[in-house]
Amino acid sequence: MTATSPDPTGLPYHRMARYSPHHRWWRPLLGTVVLVVGSVLVTGILYALVDGIGWAAGYPELPDGGTDFGPIANTGLDLAFIALDLPLVLLVVLWLGRRPAGTVASVIGRPRWGWLGWCLLAAVPPMVLLPVVAGFLPGDEGDGGGSDVWAGWQTFLVSLAMLAVLVPLQSAAEEYVFRGWLLQAAGAYLRSPWLAVLPQAVLFAAAHGWGTPWGFADLLVFGVVAGLLTIRTGGLEASMALHALNNLLAFGVSAAYVDGLASDETAADASWQLALIDMASVLLFAAIVLRLARRRHPQHLSAPPPEPTYAPPQGAYWPYGQVPGAYGSGAYGPYPQQPGAPWPYPQQPGGHGVYAPPPGAPWPYAPPQGNPGPYPPPAPNATVPGPAAASDAAPSGPDAPHPVAPSGADGPGSAVLGGASGAAASGSAAPGAAPGPAVPGDAHSPDGTGPAVPGDAHSPEGTGPAAPGDALSPDGISPAAPAPAEPSSQQPGGAQES
Repeated sequence: MTATSPDPTGLPYHRMARYSPHHRWWRPLLGTVVLVVGSVLVTGILYALVDGIGWAAGYPELPDGGTDFGPIANTGLDLAFIALDLPLVLLVVLWLGRRPAGTVASVIGRPRWGWLGWCLLAAVPPMVLLPVVAGFLPGDEGDGGGSDVWAGWQTFLVSLAMLAVLVPLQSAAEEYVFRGWLLQAAGAYLRSPWLAVLPQAVLFAAAHGWGTPWGFADLLVFGVVAGLLTIRTGGLEASMALHALNNLLAFGVSAAYVDGLASDETAADASWQLALIDMASVLLFAAIVLRLARRRHPQHLSAPPPEPTYAPPQGAYWPYGQVPGAYGSGAYGPYPQQPGAPWPYPQQPGGHGVYAPPPGAPWPYAPPQGNPGPYPPPAPNATVPGPAAASDAAPSGPDAPHPVAPSGADGPGSAVLGGASGAAASGSAAPGAAPGPAVPGDAHSPDGTGPAVPGDAHSPEGTGPAAPGDALSPDGISPAAPAPAEPSSQQPGGAQES
């Protein structure tokens, strides 16, 4: 299996407990407690259930109080109960470790089957050498503790079929527990690989029981070497291959003899000769795997750990949340606004603003009330537009006002936008005759300085308005009594007829 160069920012296998962005210091400790307690409870419940079934079926009782189903069935039950620790480890990694369950298998998040095949090939020479050398040892250490009577092909083949199915699962479960979870739990606090492999190696040797010192040392060496190979190769494939072939060899040799599988002896009870041979085979396997790793380059560092993600508060607009109650609800993110105000700027109640003109007014400017909008420019000919020009109503004579000047001319006779350009001799102005929109019916003073009351006439000198409907005296100073003459007809927007 050839892998590309891993990212140097990745994690080694024993530090994979920190791969999760949800890692906390207490998670490895809590996961270890849950794993141990869960394994004891599950195994105890299953043993009690099986013993109850055996007692009800009338099977004999073993010296330790269990039910005797026969050597093959009893060995199969023991292996199956140990294999149940494998899914338990995966659940603890997933639920309490808050990381993918495959990170306990390898740094890439899954088992590497190709690399596992190479490791199985590497384990064949040591496992062949071990029984050959052990056969020359004095005594009966190589027969598994049973008798020297051949079990027969039928019994042997049935035993091998059971072992071929359950031993790999039992070996994988032990590797997932010791070189998997426990190694990564220790690595969550210890950076050094040498320090991280020691706790799981001691626990692995103690889990097989207290036998001879040489047997305990043999298991301790196995745990240390398997742990270092796991870190060096980035996964459990090497240790699982060695463990599975070693157990298959040990159980297979025991199954060849009568009552060989019924023996209570384990690797912890090995003599010093067998322990030394087993240590040598483990070291030989490590040398072969390291040579393969230099040629195959299995990935030993993970990808960069994922960064933690922070979710905004509920109901907040990313990336800025709004202050509760500010400008009401229904804000256009990320900034809130007043309810009902046009986006993006609110306006004062009742104001026209620039974005919300009153109904019916041309956009974007709202004209004064009652005036057509939106303030058209003066006529090009510089004359006052309207139904009747101001010159039509202007009288002739010495008291006549100045003629209308072009737009923009200065002086008292200049036309003012929105007002009359002068006053008629008869004292009446043409309402509405303005170059721009003015209030209908209004007349302006001759100098264009201010509006007059609608329908009023101005004095000849333009100093002030006269009473409505009054005529001026000959001298133009004081108003005369109203003439009861026939009523004058006035057309809105035109000249007054006398």
